[in-house]
Amino acid sequence: MKNVASIFALTLLLFTTSIAAHATQNSTAGDRTLENLQTAFNGESNAHARYLAFAVKADQEGYAGVASLFRAAARAEEIHAANHLVEIKKLGGSAQAKIDSPVVKWTKENLEAAVRGETYERDIMYPDFYKQARAVGNNDAFRTFNYARNAEAEHAKLFMEAFNNLENMRGKATYYVCTVCGLTTTNLEFAKCHNCFSAKEKFVAVA
Repeated sequence: MKNVASIFALTLLLFTTSIAAHATQNSTAGDRTLENLQTAFNGESNAHARYLAFAVKADQEGYAGVASLFRAAARAEEIHAANHLVEIKKLGGSAQAKIDSPVVKWTKENLEAAVRGETYERDIMYPDFYKQARAVGNNDAFRTFNYARNAEAEHAKLFMEAFNNLENMRGKATYYVCTVCGLTTTNLEFAKCHNCFSAKEKFVAVA
C-alpha cells in the first residue's frame, strides 16, 4: 500500500508540475501578445506619420497620384493603430507611440522604403504576431493582426505599382479605405470588403 501511495503522490506531483509549467508558458505567451500589440501600435503610428510626410513630398514633386496613395495608406495605418489600441486596453495595457522623425527622400526612394516596410509587415511581423495570438486563443488580437496584415499586402502591391509607373502618377487619384480593417483599394466594385466583410459603405474616399 505504501508503494501505491508513493506512486500516486509522485504522479500527482508530476501532473501538478506539468499544469503549472503549462500555465506559466501560456502566461508568458499572453504577455507576448500584449507586447506584440504594443509593437504593432507603435509601428502603425509611425507609418501614419511617415506616409503623411511622404505625401507632402510627392505633392511637391508633382506626383499627385502618389500623394493620394500615401494619404490613403496613412489613413489605413491610423485605423490599424486604433484597432490594436482596443486590444491593448482589453489586456490591461496602455499604448504610447514613440514617433520618430520621418526620413523623407525623393518620391521614388520613399516608395521603395514603403514597399520594404509593408513587405516586412506582410511576410514576417504580422504572421508571427497572429500565429502567437492564435496559439494562446486570443481571437480578438488574432483578428486585428490579420486585418492589418492583409491590408499591408494590398499596400505593398499599390506602392510597387506606383513605383513602376511613377510618371503616370502625376494626376490626382482617389483611393478607398475600409474604416474597419484599413483595406485600401482603387474601386468599390464589390458588396463587401474582402478582408473584414464589412459593407462597402464602411469605405471612405481619400484623394
